[in-house]
Amino acid sequence: MSRLIRNAVSMLLVMTLVTGIAYPLLATGVAQALFPHQADGSLIEKNGKPVGSELIGQYFDDPRYFWGRPSATAPQPYNGTASNGSNLGPTNPALREAVQQRIDALRKADPDNTAPLPVDLVTASASGLDPEISPAAAQYQVARVARMRHMRVEQVQALVAKFTQGRQLGVLGEPRVNVLRLNLALDKP
Repeated sequence: MSRLIRNAVSMLLVMTLVTGIAYPLLATGVAQALFPHQADGSLIEKNGKPVGSELIGQYFDDPRYFWGRPSATAPQPYNGTASNGSNLGPTNPALREAVQQRIDALRKADPDNTAPLPVDLVTASASGLDPEISPAAAQYQVARVARMRHMRVEQVQALVAKFTQGRQLGVLGEPRVNVLRLNLALDKP
């Protein structure tokens, strides 16, 4: 019996060293060597200081900025420790109310815009952390941002075009615009 316990404890120690220490160190080392930007969190810097990540959205409600996809995280939007969707079904009155509030906020911020609202501006994603919006969602906001910043619409559209990324490898996903990168570009002189 003691031999079985000794073998079990030895195996526990060996597996703890292999899977709990050696493998994580190896994986981290390989990631740092091959993909340092991604391994460090895909941070976006402004004036040498990190201001966000390419991977996690940020809350913008100032009409001078582009607004991202709504977040369903709690207690505050884009809370990385509470990543999840709202789990509200399409017939849930709370979802309809939340979508209507978002529609009202967008219409209030730009009352002259009668274009149809892109769905990604009024519905949260499964993670609640999306850093990107569709090009249609960005285009919907161009006139408001241009007006609030006293810029020409063409200037803002050019920035949207500059920050629009195509499908990955030409076939994966959909075209998208990183909201933080776009908003930082708006703040540049």
